[in-house]
Amino acid sequence: MSVQTVDMASVDFAVAAWREEGRWVASAMPARIATEIKPLIAALRQLPAEGGVLGFVGVGDEFFLLLRVDAAGVRTFISDSVAVLDWSLAEEAAELAGIIWEEDDLEEFVPIGDMELVADLGLGSEELAFLVDESDLYPDDQVKAIAKAMGFGDQVAAALKAR
Repeated sequence: MSVQTVDMASVDFAVAAWREEGRWVASAMPARIATEIKPLIAALRQLPAEGGVLGFVGVGDEFFLLLRVDAAGVRTFISDSVAVLDWSLAEEAAELAGIIWEEDDLEEFVPIGDMELVADLGLGSEELAFLVDESDLYPDDQVKAIAKAMGFGDQVAAALKAR
């Protein structure tokens, strides 16, 4: 199976979330910047964040990518490891993170990447894994659950509606 290029039609949602003046803000981002990792990171770096920006991108109702862009760099989390075999954006994110994978070792619905990505924001690796393990939920529902657990669920829900 070959890797499918992520285009604007396959981007289900792209949302940025950040803290500004002590409060969470979330905003929908245009699909065109979420088809490749470099423009996505560049767009996230432009936001006026205190302590970094989170970027959530859902692709093809199959997986979501969570990026954290801050002064320390870029950290990535992919909700379904098999996505690196199927989608260009997941492959780019995994390569950026230095994730090495063997096709035979990847399991469907198992996340890969930085499981501690948002631990300092109140969502540890076990809870993150639990929320992503809900394989009967679509990626947008998983992202809403993650945002709710971190205290900005309403903002993300509104940004998802605005897409």
